[in-house]
Amino acid sequence: MTIKNSTTDNNSTFFSNLGNHIIVLILKGVALLPFRIIYSLSDFLFFLNKHLIKYRYRVTKENLKAAFPEKTEDELREIKTKFYRHFFDFSLESVKLYNMRNEAMKERITFKGLHEMGELAQERKGAIILAFHHNNWEWCTYAQSQLNLPVLMVYNPPRHNKPMENFLLKSRGKWGGEVIRTNWAARYALKYKQNKKAAILWLAADQRALARSEFWTRFLNREAAFFSGPMLLAKKLNHPVFFQQVKKVARGKYEVTISTLIIDPSKLSTAEILRIYIQKMEEVIKSEPEYYLWSHKRWKHKRPANIPLVE
Repeated sequence: MTIKNSTTDNNSTFFSNLGNHIIVLILKGVALLPFRIIYSLSDFLFFLNKHLIKYRYRVTKENLKAAFPEKTEDELREIKTKFYRHFFDFSLESVKLYNMRNEAMKERITFKGLHEMGELAQERKGAIILAFHHNNWEWCTYAQSQLNLPVLMVYNPPRHNKPMENFLLKSRGKWGGEVIRTNWAARYALKYKQNKKAAILWLAADQRALARSEFWTRFLNREAAFFSGPMLLAKKLNHPVFFQQVKKVARGKYEVTISTLIIDPSKLSTAEILRIYIQKMEEVIKSEPEYYLWSHKRWKHKRPANIPLVE
């Protein structure tokens, strides 16, 4: 029989929480910096990473090689370099969001198709926006300030890190939307539907799902698991589905296009909805590969033998 040392556990939890609070305090300090210093810091981190840290270099290299087997080593190396340069820009921009004001956001991010989407959502009593981890998806939360409908921003909470979760919640929800956990998304969306009120469900649906997921298909030339929730919810609610694409027009400036993906999801199977979404993602990623999140362990899991591949 193993006897736990509660004193050791308590000390470990205390120091872990203290470390989390210190990190968040540092991030809040970084968020106060002007953009010229933010980007100087990004350049320094890029240099440090290239010559010393090499954050997830192996993962990034493997992901790129699998996604683009037709490209040469030199081409892949160039994409990787551009990716890391953008990665540090994006990381610090996400921190900066915590302290950004309305005037700054207006200068740095614009939207196309947002109001057209809002009108259709009002008419159909709801809409779903499928985003993905390409370019700066964090700043897209500013769209909440330009819509007259409730926006439900879906997120995965950091594990055992309440200070960081609170930091992210304040950053993402500062423009008026409701930031809700992944496992609450269906409940919230159905609640609005039952009350006959329109709401927009906004989520990045390319997250890595568990190996036991029923949805396995090919994504960027490799088998990948997807969460079934967004597709099942789109079909059940029959809300029009939109796609979010972000373009980097200059350093620290983005243009977001909200385009119609599926008008009547009830007429499609969940697998068909998933494939349409994946095809659109792949189209964007292949046109601007340096802006996708290649350092993420997206293809970590292997498909169980008893789960078929959705074609």
